Amino acid sequence: MEQKKKTNKKFAIIIGALIVIGIIYGAYKFVHSLSHEETDDAQIEANMNPIIPHVGGYIEKVMVTDNDRVKKGDTLFIINDQDYQVKLEQAKAALAAAESQLVVAQASVGSYKANVQTSTAQVSSAKGNIETAEIKLWRAENDFKRYENLYKNHSITAQQYEEALAAKQAAEKELEVLKSQQKASASQRNAAVSQTEISQKQIAVAEANVKSAQAQLDAAKLDIGYTIVTAPIDGQLSNVDLQVGQFVQPGQSLFYLVNTTDKWIVANFKETQLEKMAIGQKVTIEVDAYPGEDFEGTITAFSPATGAKFSLLPPDNASGNFVKTIQRLPVKIDFTKDNDAEKLAKLRSGMNVIVDVHLK
Repeated sequence: MEQKKKTNKKFAIIIGALIVIGIIYGAYKFVHSLSHEETDDAQIEANMNPIIPHVGGYIEKVMVTDNDRVKKGDTLFIINDQDYQVKLEQAKAALAAAESQLVVAQASVGSYKANVQTSTAQVSSAKGNIETAEIKLWRAENDFKRYENLYKNHSITAQQYEEALAAKQAAEKELEVLKSQQKASASQRNAAVSQTEISQKQIAVAEANVKSAQAQLDAAKLDIGYTIVTAPIDGQLSNVDLQVGQFVQPGQSLFYLVNTTDKWIVANFKETQLEKMAIGQKVTIEVDAYPGEDFEGTITAFSPATGAKFSLLPPDNASGNFVKTIQRLPVKIDFTKDNDAEKLAKLRSGMNVIVDVHLK
């Protein structure tokens, strides 16, 4: 009987102790909840750069293997560039031909400009000769009128009259010839001007052809450079599923390069937890993979919309037939500089974490 009483007493003590512990733990959680917000719906994130070739071709060399750490500028793999070398030579030949055409066009313009100058000089000379011929004709006409009157009065001989008439006719013919020459010179000048304008347009076309050929040459050089694929950032590679002789296409995602120097956390808090949360608040981070090791962080940004709004088929409650569910809002948390760099280096993108936001 006494033994049974002792057993009941021990049981009562244990039950009482558990109740006290439960009350203390509940009180602690209640007090903690007044100044903290927690969630285990959180993961470590990092930039994952897809390695995408700019040009297509057959793989000639693979310089890396799975999970290698690389530095910015390190060669990852090389694409065979024979086809691109041929295109480069074609671009060089096209540029040389375009430059030659430009030189020919420029020489033609120089020749036509010289013809314009020559024709202009001939027009000016003809103008002076016409003025002289007009003076001669004026004098010959006056002489002829005087000789004609004298001949009618029988004051001069027929020979003298005929000489005056011949001088007048010769002056008229000379003036007519000079005017024809001036007209011809003017036509030649106009033709030379037109040819000059045409040649100048040809120069513009030739210059455009040179620029186009130069652009094609630059593009060919770029393609040659793109056959050597390098790391855009420092980081660690994913699985490198490449083989020598494999054909790759431009724009094809081949593998990933993960930025290991810049990590952050995206924590999905319930909308009911956000009332007192603000940018700059301190955050304690516990990583599932490394229990007992706490990291420090700060809230740096809130998503502009809930996670459901970014889904492929966002919910539409316009019909009114819906069940109200608590939404979650992604919150970005950055690691502070106070964390141990070696410990941070152990963290990997996608790891689960528990975050505790200090509201006060």
